[in-house]
Amino acid sequence: MNIKIKALVLFSGGQDSATCLAWALSRFDHVETVGFDYEQRHMVEMQCRMDVLAHIKAEFPQWAPKMGKDHIIDIPALGGISETSLTRDIDIDDTGDGLPNTFVPGRNLIFLNFAAAVAYNRGITQLVAGMCEADFSGYPDCRKETLDAAMKAINLGMDADYSLSTPLMHLSKAGAWKLAEDLGGKALVDLIVQKSHTCYTGERGDLHAWGHGCGACPACELRANGWANYVTGTFNR
Repeated sequence: MNIKIKALVLFSGGQDSATCLAWALSRFDHVETVGFDYEQRHMVEMQCRMDVLAHIKAEFPQWAPKMGKDHIIDIPALGGISETSLTRDIDIDDTGDGLPNTFVPGRNLIFLNFAAAVAYNRGITQLVAGMCEADFSGYPDCRKETLDAAMKAINLGMDADYSLSTPLMHLSKAGAWKLAEDLGGKALVDLIVQKSHTCYTGERGDLHAWGHGCGACPACELRANGWANYVTGTFNR
């Protein structure tokens, strides 16, 4: 009997999650997506994620039949309790304890628990997410060790056997661009540049070579530097 393997992608609408979506579509038989509205400052990503989904369906006919339901989870409580520059209109800065104030405590752990709950009801066992240890900010909830522990707890608590794939875990941002190219060629790279959103301030503004954004926040700087290294073939930076 042919058993379809289903995956659920944690999909924000940014560069990393768009690349992870393409990665999942190239590997699994059926792919659903889940996004989270936590009253983030860059709320524009919620619209951008819909644009990315629509354009992937239109521009990649080999993937379109695999694309299933998109889920939106509203968790305003996370934004309400998070005194961060991603949930408040405050300057992006260091906190003094080695982390930038863009760190939303518990965010990825909460996202994983909600994603697993969605997967439980959808008969999905494969979760895919864009966490990355190579990210400049050093968020503790992006570390493989953290995610492995979280998945162990989820599997115990749900008496399930979920697997979490993090295709970008050990890639630089330039490496993420290269992975997108390998998966979908220039068409996918162009789609991510034009339609995805990564800027922390929620600024769309002008279209830069690397995409829309304010150009000054850490997310924009990381994305721009990654693009510069990608176009010069320097994928380990």
